[in-house]
Amino acid sequence: MAAQSSSSTAGSPNIMLAIYEKKTNTVDLYRPLRNYVAFHYSEREAQNLEDDLVTLKHLRSDLERHTDPSLPARRDLLQTYFKSLCLVETRFPISPDPDHVNALTFVWFDAFKPKQKASQQNIHLEKASVLFNLGAIYSQIGMSFDRSTVDGRRMASHAFIAAAGSFAFLRDNASMKASVGNSTTVDLSVECAGMLEKLMLAQAQECVFENTIAKGSTPGVCAKISRQVGLYYEEVLAALNVAPLSQHFDKSWIVHVQLKAALFYAEACYRYGLELHDKEEIAEEIARLQSAVNVLTETKKSSKGAAVQILDAIARLEININQNLERAVKENDRVYLMRVPSPSSLPPLPAFSMVKPLAMNDLLDASKEKMFASLVPDSSAKALSRYTEMVDDVIRTQAEKLQQASELTRVRLKEMELPDSILALEGNFTLPTSLKEDVEAVQISGGPAGLEAELQQLKDLRRVNQELLVQTEEMLQKEAREDSQFRSQFGTKWTRPQSSTLTKNLQDRLNRFAGNLKQAAESDARIERSVREHSALMSILDSRPIESALPSLARPIMSFDQNEDAIVGSLKQSLRQLETLGAQRAGLEDMLKEMKRKDDILPKLMTSTGSYDDLFKKEIAKYDHICEEIAQNIEAQEQLLLQIQAQNEEFSVIFNLEDYKASREKAYKQIEASIAKFREIKENINEGLKFYVTLQDAITNVKQQSFDFIMTRNIQCKEMIEEVQRQVAGLSFQDNRNTGAFNSNYPSVGSQNQRASTQTDSRPQTPYYQPVEQPPVAPYGHHPSSQYGGPAHHQPPPPYHIPPSSTAPYPPPQGHQQPPANHEYGQPAYPGWRGPYYNTQAQQPGSVPRPPYTIPSPYPPPHQSGYYKQQ
Repeated sequence: MAAQSSSSTAGSPNIMLAIYEKKTNTVDLYRPLRNYVAFHYSEREAQNLEDDLVTLKHLRSDLERHTDPSLPARRDLLQTYFKSLCLVETRFPISPDPDHVNALTFVWFDAFKPKQKASQQNIHLEKASVLFNLGAIYSQIGMSFDRSTVDGRRMASHAFIAAAGSFAFLRDNASMKASVGNSTTVDLSVECAGMLEKLMLAQAQECVFENTIAKGSTPGVCAKISRQVGLYYEEVLAALNVAPLSQHFDKSWIVHVQLKAALFYAEACYRYGLELHDKEEIAEEIARLQSAVNVLTETKKSSKGAAVQILDAIARLEININQNLERAVKENDRVYLMRVPSPSSLPPLPAFSMVKPLAMNDLLDASKEKMFASLVPDSSAKALSRYTEMVDDVIRTQAEKLQQASELTRVRLKEMELPDSILALEGNFTLPTSLKEDVEAVQISGGPAGLEAELQQLKDLRRVNQELLVQTEEMLQKEAREDSQFRSQFGTKWTRPQSSTLTKNLQDRLNRFAGNLKQAAESDARIERSVREHSALMSILDSRPIESALPSLARPIMSFDQNEDAIVGSLKQSLRQLETLGAQRAGLEDMLKEMKRKDDILPKLMTSTGSYDDLFKKEIAKYDHICEEIAQNIEAQEQLLLQIQAQNEEFSVIFNLEDYKASREKAYKQIEASIAKFREIKENINEGLKFYVTLQDAITNVKQQSFDFIMTRNIQCKEMIEEVQRQVAGLSFQDNRNTGAFNSNYPSVGSQNQRASTQTDSRPQTPYYQPVEQPPVAPYGHHPSSQYGGPAHHQPPPPYHIPPSSTAPYPPPQGHQQPPANHEYGQPAYPGWRGPYYNTQAQQPGSVPRPPYTIPSPYPPPHQSGYYKQQ
């Protein structure tokens, strides 16, 4: 038998309650606040805040006068003014204290008993009253909607939810502060704010219930929603029946709430009974309906002064309940014969809340407001500094964890030689960085293959020096032969000194040069022999790329299970996962830094009225999720490294990695030995080249002196022949100065002859004879300060230059000057030589020129190699 499902409350909207606003007296905020700023900060600061102070003044004035009658405009005004009060609270201490803003007194009247008022010299009463009025306006907005339509009921429900949120915010944040002292009102108490919150929730849930009935929802759903409406009203009734509210509200309030609680309890029983009837649970249906009838009957006894709409709704509901109860009793007596339980033994009806107070924190957050932004008290600045230190500590700790995790990965992979072994298997292995750089330097300088060309340079330079030496000796020998012929022809009349007497110094120097060249040739031979002996060793350096000369990691020749590819694949995948974790760590570190950059809580500090520690705890919690991600990343890396270690051990066994490592290390040692030997030979060759270039300058200088000596001797020879001829012809001269000069004053090699100079060459002439030996010429490389590539003084060019032979690849420099008169051209030995090539004098600083055609060696100065040792 079908049950009647018409709604007892759906005929017309039930009456609901709205809250009236509190009233206040006029207060001038502008003058006291401006005076405070001018006194404690500066007049200039007060002028800067003029606009904000005027705005605050207008907000308070509009609040007092109700300039805009529309409810949404009033709501917006209250929200804006409350946020402004939050900014004022943190910057302007309002109290009777002489150092505070002590000229302000706020007066507010009770909303339910307007004759009662509260008067306080603090901002807490002002803020609490504004919050109360905000909740009241929201309740009035809810009442303003047409609840006969679905949309009207939905919007009304939202307004009541916002009203509940306002009263909840009042209860949690302002009621206690506003209730301190003797001057207070009950409407701002914690108990009243909590009661009003539940009242607004009851009315919001009631709107939801009405929409649920209108949509034709199932009886079970309607019963749960209806029961929650009744529970909210029961909580309101309980609050109204105890102090301090029991004596503060009019009796009609208690009647209204009591009837609403009973109405929706009975409605829930009625709806639940319909569901029980469909399930044929007739006994419980009878008990539930009897319970509803009892509650309604009892409530109607105290319904004096109740609204007619509520009484009508109760009457309609009571008729429906009695009809269903009568039908259920008949069916049970005739058909089911079930024992009806006592109503007190029944479990509570199920309830389901569809509403909750609106969170007002974001809506009333003043941290983004610009009012009074330039006014920052010292306490807020210090608090901000402390919070910044807390954030820095979090960032520093997490950054250290990330860096340690990355370093751990690097060390563990290096210990397992990953991914080098995988790269070696794929043919992409590379040398260690330092060793590869050394090899590249060798190859850039020409490598072992380029040593032959440099050895040929040594040969060419030795030949050029030998040719210059021979040419100089032949010049002097020719002059000596000519002098001997004239001496034989003229006999005693040929009175000038013999050539051998005058050229002894030159001949001695040429002999030493010849000895130098002989010893240098022996050193060159040792270099060539070393190149040949070590060519096989150094040949690895000519491999391009050098990795082609390294042993390769090959797959095993025989395999029983053919799982090499699977092992390599799993190891590669694990390494990729490890790389991904590393990239995630980098991203997390960037996120931390970005969060810190954007983390500005000063506005919140300026609007916070509670404990800074609570605010810090809440704000620092923003970093918790990143810290958790970092911890998860590090934990995942630990597990992955253990997995990679196991996979690498299996990889090492299958691919015989230990033997490969041994052969690779052997190849490394061969390359290192080859580089060392190449550097040694290269340095010896460079010293040889430097030696020959310096020696060439010395021989060229001696050749120039010899040429000048011969030219002078030729002039003297011509004059003496003329004198002898005049003597033979019987000519006599009064002045015998010239004859005396020929007999006793022939110049030796090294003296100046002005006449010869004017007749032969306008260039400056070098002395033909130098009684003091010149210092020796620089050796191949006798000292680090004069080795190749180091600083050295350029040797002055000789005044005379003989063209080199057509085969000489390195002609002597043209820009050198005459060396000092006391300089003797000698050459010390190659590196490792025990003594000079052709003299025992020490090398003079600055006497060695830089080789004009070589480049600085890329290698550090070598130790004495022993290549150029005296045989």
